[in-house]
Amino acid sequence: MGQRISGRNFDITLGDQRINVVSASLEITDNSAVDKTRGVPDGWTDGDVEASGELVVDANNLNRITEAARSAGSFRDLPLFDMLFYAKTPDTEKKVKAHGCRLKVSSLLDIDSNSSDKETTTIPFDVTSRDFVWIGGVPYLSQRDLEGLS
Repeated sequence: MGQRISGRNFDITLGDQRINVVSASLEITDNSAVDKTRGVPDGWTDGDVEASGELVVDANNLNRITEAARSAGSFRDLPLFDMLFYAKTPDTEKKVKAHGCRLKVSSLLDIDSNSSDKETTTIPFDVTSRDFVWIGGVPYLSQRDLEGLS
């Protein structure tokens, strides 16, 4: 058994800028469902999808995002960007790309004067592109999901 991937192995890029995070998450909600006839599974139906996540960053990395927001005019004017989560060890590789991410700021301050933990900011984001999420270079959505979208 070789080295496994841990949170320490991940590099995260927002557009073309590398960000160090305290923690990060990305969740997909796929509302496909089991179809039932008289209470018995009888196929399935397509459902809508969405993806969102959170970045928790320290003050240094928040400053990097703030500079991008300053250049854009405001946090709400930040352009959409792709976010790449990438980790590699000698034995394993993991690559997840979220397309068209839009940042928001939620937990701007979390100060505890009795703690030695560094101060952090939570930055939620939503995935807004029909390219959606790719896992290991494979799109989550099928071509059938995208038919007819302009």
